[in-house]
Amino acid sequence: MNNQQMELKIGWLYPTLMSTYGDRGNVICIQQRAQWQGFNVQVIPLDLQASVTEIHQVDLLVGGGAQDRQQEIVMRDLKGAKATALREKIEAGTPGVFTCGAPQLLGHYYEPALGQRIEGLGLFDFVSKHPGIEAKRCIGNVVFEITASKLAEELTAMLGKPPVIIGFENHGGRTYLGKVEALGKVISGYGNNGEDGMEGAFFHNAIATYSHGPVLPKNPFLADWLVKTALQQKYQTNVELKSLDDGLAMQAREAMFKKLGVSELAAY
Repeated sequence: MNNQQMELKIGWLYPTLMSTYGDRGNVICIQQRAQWQGFNVQVIPLDLQASVTEIHQVDLLVGGGAQDRQQEIVMRDLKGAKATALREKIEAGTPGVFTCGAPQLLGHYYEPALGQRIEGLGLFDFVSKHPGIEAKRCIGNVVFEITASKLAEELTAMLGKPPVIIGFENHGGRTYLGKVEALGKVISGYGNNGEDGMEGAFFHNAIATYSHGPVLPKNPFLADWLVKTALQQKYQTNVELKSLDDGLAMQAREAMFKKLGVSELAAY
């Protein structure tokens, strides 16, 4: 089967409610890079009107950030059959990238600065808490090395080097991991909580992270991994990706590494 015969269906979770800080750029990045590879691409908005059938049809999931009020609206909708469908997709290995507010919803719960605890799906073994309205937000550029074993191994094979992610974080909540594997180890920035040096979480093929930017255009190899993994899961065959010209993205990464004083990572 060649690339032109493969179709990638991207499920975009609540595009009007959860696209804070330009996270729709992750959808655009995946769509464009998959099309450059010759794949047919369809973006399916999984919004309040979406059906359970549509959730089951997607090959890759993308969720973005949201304010507390929007998160409450989403969680009221994401119950019952919808929650079950999303859980089944992720546990079956459907890859995804969930940013800021989205992973908070996939954990056990999120405690906002004001208001009631928002119960999550419990897919990721972590909890998120806001320390209070007077607490300082975690804002700034963030750099971390991916340490989640499966993802680190596969990305290292793709890159020939350990994978390092650069993004921008802006979150009031702090996330504390249970038994779930951390996505990476913080090199610069706050990460999950500014205390334990960990960033994000990784479960099956699902990536949870506080990195905005949006994160995928800044780290195009991560978008490629999502595309490759999604199609291999769907078609049960090895998928080869051609090399794309990421010169501008690499120059931008080098500039940010230098600015943050981690220029030894510029080769990534």
